[in-house]
Amino acid sequence: MESGGLGVLALVNATEQTLGNSTVTPTWSSLYPYQTNLLGTVLAITGNILISISLNIQKYTHVRLLCQESPTPYYKSKLWWCGIVLMGVGELGNFAAYGFAPATLVAPLGCVSVIASAAISVVFLKETLRASDILGGSLAILGTYLLVTFAINVQQEVTAVKIHKYIVSWQFLVYLAFEMTLFCILLYLYKRRGLKHIVILLLMSSLLASLTVISVKAVSGMVASSIKGELQILYPIFYVMLLVMIASCIFQVQFLNQAMRLYNATEVVPINFVFFTTSAIIAGVIFYQEFHGAALLNVFMFLLGCMLSFLGVFLIAKNREKQTSEVPYIDLGTVPKHRSTDKVQPGVSSINTYGTVHDEERADDPPSEDAT
Repeated sequence: MESGGLGVLALVNATEQTLGNSTVTPTWSSLYPYQTNLLGTVLAITGNILISISLNIQKYTHVRLLCQESPTPYYKSKLWWCGIVLMGVGELGNFAAYGFAPATLVAPLGCVSVIASAAISVVFLKETLRASDILGGSLAILGTYLLVTFAINVQQEVTAVKIHKYIVSWQFLVYLAFEMTLFCILLYLYKRRGLKHIVILLLMSSLLASLTVISVKAVSGMVASSIKGELQILYPIFYVMLLVMIASCIFQVQFLNQAMRLYNATEVVPINFVFFTTSAIIAGVIFYQEFHGAALLNVFMFLLGCMLSFLGVFLIAKNREKQTSEVPYIDLGTVPKHRSTDKVQPGVSSINTYGTVHDEERADDPPSEDAT
């Protein structure tokens, strides 16, 4: 019995010595930052896939309603609301991701939405898959890999005191003044001048998205801190950031939905990715100072990843087929005293009188061969 006890004791001592000398066994404290970043990455990828599905469903709803003889408003369509619900779930995933990972790590994962949207639009909206789509998708994935790999994996605990300190910093005040001035100029061009170019619509959406990223990370971080025991929801700054988050999300969806109505999903999603990623990274760098103390190599590779991702999404969006008219053709079938029964595309100026045969047209037509 004594020899057996000594053998077990020797085995335990040998195991402890082996574990003590091992350099590959990580502790929980060293694993925790990477695990939280991984969780935030998974949540962001899932959320972006759901958002891409949502955008294509909304675009399909607009196209289908456009083909009806008497189109109903899109907000009365159950399919459109289904897309909105999916977008809400996807945004909820992104919201949770910002609570676990830095903004500069979560935002570039919007590339997943670009790739997923291009693939879904080929199957769902019957759009063409080209070689440039494959090349652009590969570059975007490579760029996203560099972004995620060389992003600064900081784990800063977001509190109400820190948020208040960041808001009154001179860097953010200068950035906010510039952003508000640019937004007012774009809004003037959109409302007063009637300019509805895709760049104007998505740039306004991205400017609002910058505030969304700041407020979402603030609210999500303060909720996480409250769950850990440091109650943050009693501070007024929590409700201020919550109000900013809700308002910016509502107006951002409005401009994005307007762009989806006027342009193809494969055009809107890539350009929106470029603008949103840029605004989110700038917001993370200026407001949360996530690049503070970053190595020069990390910054260079991060910027290289940005360039590759942007090049990839522009290759995906390049030379996409544009719709020639917002008014779809209608097959009238056989029209009396008309030789051709092909599908007719009405002019914009004659939509109200489309389908009627005017007296002057009837008089100019030659007698039909079937007339007796």
